[in-house]
Amino acid sequence: MSHFEQITTAPGTQREGSEPGEEKAPLFIEYYTDPLCSWSWAFEAQWRRLRYDYPGQLNWRYRMGGMLPDWSSYADPLNEIHRPAQMGPQWFQVHALSGMPLDPRLWQTDAPDSSYPACLAVKAAERQGQQCAESYLRRLREAALLECRNIARQEVLFACAEEVAGRSSFHSFDFTRFRADYEDPATLEILRQDLRDAAYAGIGRFPTLILHHHAGQSIILVGYRPYPLLRAALEYLAPGLPRRPEILPADRVLEYLAHWGSLTAREVAEIVDNDTAQAEELLGSLLSRRKITSIESKHSATHLYARA
Repeated sequence: MSHFEQITTAPGTQREGSEPGEEKAPLFIEYYTDPLCSWSWAFEAQWRRLRYDYPGQLNWRYRMGGMLPDWSSYADPLNEIHRPAQMGPQWFQVHALSGMPLDPRLWQTDAPDSSYPACLAVKAAERQGQQCAESYLRRLREAALLECRNIARQEVLFACAEEVAGRSSFHSFDFTRFRADYEDPATLEILRQDLRDAAYAGIGRFPTLILHHHAGQSIILVGYRPYPLLRAALEYLAPGLPRRPEILPADRVLEYLAHWGSLTAREVAEIVDNDTAQAEELLGSLLSRRKITSIESKHSATHLYARA
């Protein structure tokens, strides 16, 4: 008996959101998430490794779930969260269980009153392509969960977009277009469609992944999951899916940093099978040899690592 829940989706769903000219991969993933979701931030380590390990085998699209419409309508009885001050302890728990760095002081200093503006902003970035959505969503997560910046504020959303546009590796991100798309009613309708699809599928927890095989079979994974289970899900849908060849750990870290641009120490530990001591030793060695650099932010005490 399978450990995975199979679902039925409309024909053609698995190709929705692919880039023009993009080669059809065996699997397509719809990732329901929210920029303010701490468990989705924690899941970045596994999610990034999955896509790195299976080059050319996966396409994906982010779906915004609208976790926090406003505090008058938000309630999480499972975690006893009904107001902003109660969100901080949950973030402490997420850090303790996942090892991913985050700063819960946001909920005492400048608590967001909704996640909808950030969801809308991701949809605006997505209109420039999936890579732009990827880069911008990551920047929003860092801003909120590492830097205590209120991503419900329009000025913060625009500042993050300017930061993404200003990075040389993301030169295709057009800030002027982003701003226009953010204010375009058509973008709001795109977000509403994501919310309708989430409601139709009964999705209320994030992260939620719906994995589609090109032949039509689909399964759903709900919540924070370890990497071996993600691999097992891929193997269930597409047995024998080719993976990236194994290389020496230090070379793997350097390749990984080149692939993603910047990483937390927890994300580095993920690619050495959660061996934190080995990850710290590798990072220390690469830093001393000046192969990598530690990025310090004026907003956060957490270091990110990048290629030197």
